[in-house]
Amino acid sequence: MRQSAKNLSLKTLGPQAARLVSDLYEKRRTIFSLADIQTITGLSAKGATNLASSLVRRGIATRLKPGLFILVPFELGHARQYAGNPYLIARELVRGQDYYLSHASAMDIHGMTTQPQLVIFITSTGFHRTRTILGTEFRFVRCKPEHLFGLTDEWVEKTERVKVSDIERTVIDGLRQPKYCGGLSEVAKGFWMKHGEIDTERLLSYALRLNVGAVLRRLGFLLELYGIEAPLELSQLQSRLTNSYDLLDPTLPREGKKLAKWRLLVNIPTDELIALRSA
Repeated sequence: MRQSAKNLSLKTLGPQAARLVSDLYEKRRTIFSLADIQTITGLSAKGATNLASSLVRRGIATRLKPGLFILVPFELGHARQYAGNPYLIARELVRGQDYYLSHASAMDIHGMTTQPQLVIFITSTGFHRTRTILGTEFRFVRCKPEHLFGLTDEWVEKTERVKVSDIERTVIDGLRQPKYCGGLSEVAKGFWMKHGEIDTERLLSYALRLNVGAVLRRLGFLLELYGIEAPLELSQLQSRLTNSYDLLDPTLPREGKKLAKWRLLVNIPTDELIALRSA
């Protein structure tokens, strides 16, 4: 059915457009740029722009941003609001630069959240402004090159993979910037959902390598709160603490009790965090 729809649609295109679309499908590059059009067709920059505009006008492709497009699946007909898989779009938005899907997006990919994701978070070494494409917001987090560690490739479609933080790095990023995960409670919930799969030694090594005081404090607090047997890790975390205090959840007001052991102002009732284990 899909193949016949594809053949029928190709017949309605001109020779250059048909060659382009056919070649893109063969290369499994449904998201493509003006440079891709030039490479495949040999057209000039102006010619590539005109061909892309024609494909968009006819509903064969959707413009994701200036110079970047996605083919509309043949079975959808001439849809004009098709964006495809947002994680693949995220990958293409930073094409050629180091990146990984992070925070709430990584939690979603790893099955660490039950919340619908309306924002896609991409950590990258380059600067990118936030943009919204067909209702989905793509938000970028700047990262130093030396902090690009703890990454893995995950399948998001049958033939497509993206770079994403592994489970341990996802927890660490969440502890560092809870605001990109829906708050510390969401990070804690995701941590507990996957605690049986988490490598505690790796988690500690990531925290020490990043060396952010708030992360060390929050990690030690969660490990202890959830009864994770890790005496050596807890000891190493405590040895790195300074005398200053951080908020347990920086997205919430500065209130609550001071916990001297972890140098934290605990501004979330601990019973709420404990209750997440049965949520």
